[in-house]
Amino acid sequence: MTRVFNFSAGPATLPESVLRQAADEMLDWHGSGMSVMEMSHRGKEYMSIHAEAEADLRELLAIPANYKVVFLQGGAIGQNAFVPMNLYRGKASADYVNTGEWSKRSINEAKKYGTVNVVASSEPSGFTSIPKQDTWKLDPNAAYVHICSNETIGGMQYHWTPDTGDVPLVADMSSEILSKPIDVGRYGLIYCGAQKNIGPAGLTIVMVREDLIGQAMPITPSAFDLKQQSDNDSMLNTPPTYAIYIAGLVFKWLKKQGGLKAIEEHNRVKAALLYDYLDSQTFYSCPIAKDDRSLMNAPFKLKDESLDEAFLKGAKERGMLQLKGHRSVGGMRASIYNAMPKEGVQALVAYMKEFEASHT
Repeated sequence: MTRVFNFSAGPATLPESVLRQAADEMLDWHGSGMSVMEMSHRGKEYMSIHAEAEADLRELLAIPANYKVVFLQGGAIGQNAFVPMNLYRGKASADYVNTGEWSKRSINEAKKYGTVNVVASSEPSGFTSIPKQDTWKLDPNAAYVHICSNETIGGMQYHWTPDTGDVPLVADMSSEILSKPIDVGRYGLIYCGAQKNIGPAGLTIVMVREDLIGQAMPITPSAFDLKQQSDNDSMLNTPPTYAIYIAGLVFKWLKKQGGLKAIEEHNRVKAALLYDYLDSQTFYSCPIAKDDRSLMNAPFKLKDESLDEAFLKGAKERGMLQLKGHRSVGGMRASIYNAMPKEGVQALVAYMKEFEASHT
């Protein structure tokens, strides 16, 4: 069996050891005679998987005791509605920072439920840098301040935590969660789709401070009410059980790697390999400001865009897939999440050098 280097932005590559364990347990989980995907979500077998996954996630992120962890469905796009429905709490407006395509989606969805103030935007820079916080026009009476901490499409990442005072900070961390330690206590709510660094598509994780839930809008469906979901241990409706099982295996894999400090160092080494090469020549370029470059999603362009298809064809022939950039920005994008080995980035850089040499 030959495994490719999968640079997809999501669903993304998973640790091979996790996939092998899931394969070994597919027909019979721990002598139960059942696959996890066949189990009742209220049976003792699955309940043990669910509880252990939450406990390991809490340990990895040092989640404070006054935060609820909720396993949901609907992806981060679903959370674009969940968040305002649950967190406006009678306030007149919420503040949003626009740093790219995913921020825009969050803004447009939130407008359906209340007033949105765009307090800062990367648009003047062509979405190549994150606005400095001293330029943000924050409202001290806002219900919350929302950021997308890593723009998967544009390749920008916050390498700092905004200070929003008494106003809760909300972050879409879909494409950077578990790639480094974070201080969860500085956020009111964090949400993330699982299909980048955690597991298969279909699972969304929310970490929310207890005092922020319980005041959902009257129109909020029961399944979208974070208080009802947390009170029912994420089982108001049937949760995505198999995706939670895989997530639990990934959490254990992360612990075996040494935790989030170790995985951050691994990610920094990989990103430096790629960005250092991009900065060393002129055949390729990265448009993102150096201080704001993502460690997870690295966009780059060829100087001659007519060579794009040839570049992608050659990469595929060498076992490197999903390098085409998002249609809204073009060019290339290498997503180098936790499970991408350093060897994958080394192979990409070696190919980029080879391609440059044969086309100059």
